[in-house]
Amino acid sequence: MWAYGALGLAAIVIVWELYKLLAPADGVVIGGLRVLPRTTDLAMPHIWDMLARLFEPVTRAEGAAPLWAAVGAGALVTLGIAAVGWLVGLVVGVGLALVMLRWRLAEWGLLPWIILSQTVPLIAFAPIVRSWGSKIQIGGFEWADWMSVALIASYLAFFPIAIGALRGLQSPDVIHTELMRSYGIGWWRTLVKLRVPASVPYLLPALRLGAANAVIGAVVAEVSTGLQGGLGRILIQYAGQASGDPAKAWGPIFGAIVLGLVVAGSIALLGVFLKNYRRVEVNA
Repeated sequence: MWAYGALGLAAIVIVWELYKLLAPADGVVIGGLRVLPRTTDLAMPHIWDMLARLFEPVTRAEGAAPLWAAVGAGALVTLGIAAVGWLVGLVVGVGLALVMLRWRLAEWGLLPWIILSQTVPLIAFAPIVRSWGSKIQIGGFEWADWMSVALIASYLAFFPIAIGALRGLQSPDVIHTELMRSYGIGWWRTLVKLRVPASVPYLLPALRLGAANAVIGAVVAEVSTGLQGGLGRILIQYAGQASGDPAKAWGPIFGAIVLGLVVAGSIALLGVFLKNYRRVEVNA
């Protein structure tokens, strides 16, 4: 698996550099529309230039930290928010799956709305969530801006978890569920002893996808809400400096990619402990 990932990264690097070498400086234009980007160093820096920039200071100020340190600090902030969003999405997604599993009428009524919820444009939805959240004040509790970002991250995370959990919990054959019923085993014991173990091959890919979605949601929400400290804010800040330092703007992009791989890989470690239940893993 790691070898395939390394080959994929190598292929991206080769395609990037070949396009930069062979394509016109003004990009590929068809019918007056540019369909592929310009190949200038301002638009497409060399891969080695972007990597070298990570080890240079963020600014020219004396004692400035290297770019990778600033990106890493932002990634930790985004990671914490995305983790909260993923946990909320896990609770909501599994809860919805259990409700839809228990009552078929709930599945008919909820599933279309769960699917429809993912058509809402996130970049327009995020400022609304922040505006609503800023008005919440219960006693000494005040809604913090990072909570809005975590809520948006959970909004993206719960969908694959709910669908994957539902498919997994419904995966046992009828003969097995009928056998449990013939033994007089109740719904909850059947859930724990049969349905949950059977759902593991479906649930693990859904959890990985939910974790990656939580990172995407956190970064996009940080951009939309203007939350300080995370990768989203750094991305906007460095993008504004791209005209004079194009390689710098790619630092937070690399940080987001690495962060997504880390969270997905962390969830994949669950498969080590659940290897007896994932002989045939199903892609979500």
